[in-house]
Amino acid sequence: MRARSDCAALVAQGSVRINRQPTSKPHARLRVGDVLTIPVHGAVRVLRVVALAERRGPATQARLLYADVSDVLATSCTTTDSSAYGGA
Repeated sequence: MRARSDCAALVAQGSVRINRQPTSKPHARLRVGDVLTIPVHGAVRVLRVVALAERRGPATQARLLYADVSDVLATSCTTTDSSAYGGA
């Protein structure tokens, strides 16, 4: 998301989850360790809050405040063991 207003609109629609709970409150409080689930461009991003900012800043600083765990979850959910699907 490029603008705070875009993020607020997405939250107001109820599309964002905080710790697996849907929220429609753009002013919801976040804490370090919270996990956000956000639909973006046809995919789902899962972000863990690692720090909170004292004030608004540039995007480069904002990126340091969260860790994208989407790839970690996708990798851990796939399996190459065919027995998990009833195969031999």
